Amino acid sequence: MFHVKLHGHDAMARGADEKLVSRRIKLPKRVVEKPLRQVGKRLLMALFVLFLTVLIVWLDRAGYHDNANETVDLLDCVYYATVTLSTTGYGDIVPYSDSARLTNILLITPLRVLFLIILVGTTLEVLTEKTREEWRLNRWRKNLRDHTVVVGFGTKGRSALQTLLATGLRKDQVVIVDPSAKVIDMANAEGLTGVVGDATRSDVLLRAELQKARQILIATQRDDTAVLVTLTARQLNRGAKIVAAVREEENAPLLRQSGADAVITSASAAGRLLGLSVLSPSAGTVMEDLIQQGSGLDLIERPVRKAEAGKGVRETEDLVVSVVRGHRLLAYDDPHASPLQLTDRLITIVRAAPPSAPKVTLGPAD
Repeated sequence: MFHVKLHGHDAMARGADEKLVSRRIKLPKRVVEKPLRQVGKRLLMALFVLFLTVLIVWLDRAGYHDNANETVDLLDCVYYATVTLSTTGYGDIVPYSDSARLTNILLITPLRVLFLIILVGTTLEVLTEKTREEWRLNRWRKNLRDHTVVVGFGTKGRSALQTLLATGLRKDQVVIVDPSAKVIDMANAEGLTGVVGDATRSDVLLRAELQKARQILIATQRDDTAVLVTLTARQLNRGAKIVAAVREEENAPLLRQSGADAVITSASAAGRLLGLSVLSPSAGTVMEDLIQQGSGLDLIERPVRKAEAGKGVRETEDLVVSVVRGHRLLAYDDPHASPLQLTDRLITIVRAAPPSAPKVTLGPAD
């Protein structure tokens, strides 16, 4: 029987002060103007329409009649434009000439409609925002499949995602799950979709469409949380690849029993890299280069090519480190690794190429 060793404060525990109602999906926000700037623009447009209406009435003021003193001055024009655009229409100032009435039909009435549209535009936008967001959410759910779910967007989760993005993963194929609304807002700012909530709850993972995911990264700060998330994720998705990180090496077997395909011990891995760097700084630099995707040397997994089938490991053009055969991982010098089979996959070292150029593999001559 395994016992989970607890260590540190979990980022998932930051959600203790989060409300359950905050477990929601937050899509990346579109770039929009600030509300005050939008209101200012619409106010200027409304004032422009009012000024234009006053100018039209002033130019044709001889065709208007004021019941009070029968003359129409500038103040009367402003008054008439105001009550007309606001559809109040007291009737004390009226157009009586044919030109004035024609102007009201062709110009004043359209300006009145435009004025009302400008005034209610902000209200209509607020009312339709929820409908528009719901439509985006439904379309997102419909199109999302074979995506990547990252649970915990701290240092480990962010670094893991950067590695995946460097290999060609699109941001619209990533969903972040974290209990902190601020963290999800940061993810949204980077163009990522996020779900606010506790990932140990199945309803939160379902909001991330985890049942349709192809791979799941669990990068929580506490090992017991990682175990619970792994159990829940494996129950919801039997076929996804689950990779989890733990702090203590003794908790790794429990993660594997919970359904994780691969378990990375963060504390031990960092310690080994430190020790290697002490013994050989150059070797430490090479190892750090290998795990940093997109620069220097990259460690990749690829299928065996048809021309390589039947050959030995050392006969390939690439620098092969290991051979994946079924569920076994064979070292390059393992007698069973050769000859290669078409169903095998090779772990090779390649030189990272610029984004515009293809990767150049390292052969024996390199």
